[in-house]
Amino acid sequence: MKRSTRIPHVVYILKCADKTLYVGCTNNLEKRLHQHNHLKSGAHYTKIRRPVVLVYSENFKTLGKARRREAELKRWRQEKKLGLIKIRPSIVSNTLRY
Repeated sequence: MKRSTRIPHVVYILKCADKTLYVGCTNNLEKRLHQHNHLKSGAHYTKIRRPVVLVYSENFKTLGKARRREAELKRWRQEKKLGLIKIRPSIVSNTLRY
């Protein structure tokens, strides 16, 4: 049986230089972090608040589920997001800094 090589969709939270948080969704986290920190194609919000650091991430099998979670997290107040980050920080937050 051939194993599926599906790319997971990732919902992530970045901590910006001004201590604000940014929530996003991607299927290539490493590339997206590079864009946020170095390229013009990064989100405008993070472009003016560089550098950003990954502090939280969640994987999803489908884009739909990831987008729903992203929308949910974007509605949360910063205090609630910080609580989530404390409980379950990103496994890769220490290795994917740009």
